[in-house]
Amino acid sequence: MVLVAHGTRKPGGVSMIGELAERVGAALARPVRVAFVDVLGPTPSEVLRSLGGAPAIVVPAFLSSGYHVRSDLPDHIAASAHPAVTVTPALGPDPQMVRVVTDRLLESGWRPGDSVVLAAAGTSDRGAQRDLRITATLLSAALGNRVELAYAATGEPRVPQAVRRLRAAGARRVVIASYLLADGLFQDRLRGAGADLVTAPVGLHPGTVRLVTARFRRAVLPVLSGAVVGRPLPRGTTPLVEPAESIVARPLPRGTTPLVEPAGA
Repeated sequence: MVLVAHGTRKPGGVSMIGELAERVGAALARPVRVAFVDVLGPTPSEVLRSLGGAPAIVVPAFLSSGYHVRSDLPDHIAASAHPAVTVTPALGPDPQMVRVVTDRLLESGWRPGDSVVLAAAGTSDRGAQRDLRITATLLSAALGNRVELAYAATGEPRVPQAVRRLRAAGARRVVIASYLLADGLFQDRLRGAGADLVTAPVGLHPGTVRLVTARFRRAVLPVLSGAVVGRPLPRGTTPLVEPAESIVARPLPRGTTPLVEPAGA
């Protein structure tokens, strides 16, 4: 089992990904290896080659299906020449991640009526942008108020710009909901974006651990039964993916009491 993440130069962020893998491994009672598609190694191809020919399940620890999921990861799998790889969906969009973000907001001190910016890392991939808009829509429905989507890096608006716009529009308090897996450079940028509160990354929340664990467990049965043919994926192909449009929710009217239960429940 391999958990694939982006990578960061910040040691604390690397440790968070490692701890996520350890918690998932404990839940599954089997080891989970970690690989990174950028910044540092080992790469997915290196980890897969080290496994020999045993069937491998790869979970992309990404919150949308952008370039790294659609292009980098299939390239690594092909380069590994591993004969039996199953790739699960990315972690988002998924209602469970919305519950995690909602829980992080509650932990931070968010109050109904606060303006919220959902802060993603950033992407130029249209599919990933669509995924992030879906997540923002789901979070708006959960909170009963419009959530602004913004980016820490690639994409517009950037998070500081979104914060300034909300303040100019009369927002009393602005809360940044971090939609980042681990603590790294982008989380540092969120802390300096001028909001009143910034939530913690989502990676070590119990709800995220449960989602990653479920991704592995769902993939295990077809692998054990031989139902999934484990060949390197063609570029842009991801098996087992549910259409993202199937989980779109409409925002609730302003002032509606949130109905989402904390993800840790």
